[in-house]
Amino acid sequence: MMPNTPSTCLDLSQKRILLTGGSGFLGKHVMEQLQVLGVKPEQVRIPRSQTHDLRRLEVCQEVVRGQDLVIHLAAHVGGIGLNQAKPAELFYDNLIMGSQLIHAAYQAGVEKFVCVGTICAYPKFTSVPFKEEDLWNGYPEETNAPYGIAKKALLVQLQAYRQQYGFNGIYLLPVNLYGPMDNFDPASSHVIPALIRKVHEAQVQGRDYVEVWGDGSPTREFFYAEDAARGIVMASQLYNGADPLNLGTGEEISIRDLITLICELMGFQGEIRWQPDKPNGQPRRCLDVSKAREAMGFVAKVSLREGLQRTIDWYRRHSGC
Repeated sequence: MMPNTPSTCLDLSQKRILLTGGSGFLGKHVMEQLQVLGVKPEQVRIPRSQTHDLRRLEVCQEVVRGQDLVIHLAAHVGGIGLNQAKPAELFYDNLIMGSQLIHAAYQAGVEKFVCVGTICAYPKFTSVPFKEEDLWNGYPEETNAPYGIAKKALLVQLQAYRQQYGFNGIYLLPVNLYGPMDNFDPASSHVIPALIRKVHEAQVQGRDYVEVWGDGSPTREFFYAEDAARGIVMASQLYNGADPLNLGTGEEISIRDLITLICELMGFQGEIRWQPDKPNGQPRRCLDVSKAREAMGFVAKVSLREGLQRTIDWYRRHSGC
């Protein structure tokens, strides 16, 4: 592992950067953080899925040409509903995109590759908080497994390319993201935007209840997207290790307490109707974030209450109702 000291800091302001997924939720926040460091928009290439299908090797080869740094955020991803409906697509699309992009970047002589993985890669039953060394200690939660395993395979590829070719690829594991500009589509959204939308629609429609999947017992850690983007950009500058690196807050909350907090912040006093016939997902999810703090001094800044309020305010301004 290369040392993580100020002397190894990569000056991103002088780099040509490929940012896959740069037009998406997290990508927009990463772009903002790059600009804070003096990166100009013309230095960043953002391939769009409509014109650049990263499942095709020749497209991957074309987009990495001439780049110094690749930050790979692009993913086919959604909530439990999408995981259940399209497991084959989630496995194939994420595996083939990432694998071909890594290979093309190595062949093109890219200086550094930053791969953003997923917390779904952790085993279903993992000691909490999740430590990076526990990543291979079991099979992921079943509804997440095709997506999680596809993304975890990219860690193996990066470590193999580092060992054989000396290719500097790093792998980050951000926990569940949320924030302004999130995906609020009920067919594919994650838990926080899904719950905010449900409460908002109940208020608009005058209903005195909301229905929530599961029984409320699972716990999750939620990571404000602006904080996540800052962590990814810091790792792009400072982290050069072979080992995966968790990014998060290190704090967990139950889904039951989460919906209670969202209702409080949104002024909704109706009934919560649980749907225990719907899947709960992984029982607990919370990260040990000590390595990120030690390796590069990263600490999350935005509390869950503050981040939820910002997200609710943004959604109400943009919901159209």
